Amino acid sequence: MTSDRPYHHGDLAPSLRQAARELLEAEGLSALSLRSVARRAGVSHAAPYRHYASREALLADVAVEGLAELRGEIAQAAAVPADRAETIVRIGRAYMRFAVRHAGLLRLMFGSELPNRTGFPGLTEATAAIGEEIGRAIGDSAAGLAVWAAIHGLAMLILENVIDLGQTQAGMDVVPSRAEIILRSLTEALTP
Repeated sequence: MTSDRPYHHGDLAPSLRQAARELLEAEGLSALSLRSVARRAGVSHAAPYRHYASREALLADVAVEGLAELRGEIAQAAAVPADRAETIVRIGRAYMRFAVRHAGLLRLMFGSELPNRTGFPGLTEATAAIGEEIGRAIGDSAAGLAVWAAIHGLAMLILENVIDLGQTQAGMDVVPSRAEIILRSLTEALTP
């Protein structure tokens, strides 16, 4: 072991995923290798191979974990009784909070780093569950996909600094509330 954070038998996979997430957020996807994850987790460079055949397999597991968290946050936001427009705004705000807190993870979950998504059935299912959760929350699966596309597009435009909702001067903490204004405008424009 190379750090003061030893793992216990049976805890290796979660330790590796946590180390991968820490690296992802601190240094970005390009810094993430099985060797760097092992070093961060405090295990030998061969230890990750006990659970993951490749870097892509580890990344897929990390993405599945992130997708489950995002789905939970969407479900929690939608659990409060509200009309459809307000539910969309609440989901959007939850999505933006997740995006701000986990920008690197969001990029991994939906980016091109996992081109063989169908090779990881759990990843495919976890990704589809996001759209299903939004569709269920607003009572329309097709509209759920449209809402997801709009919210995710807005999140990526903000994270990639294509548009500025004030985050350049005020910091990323303002994004969820400022994005809410845009989402309210969108829902008002779509409501007859």
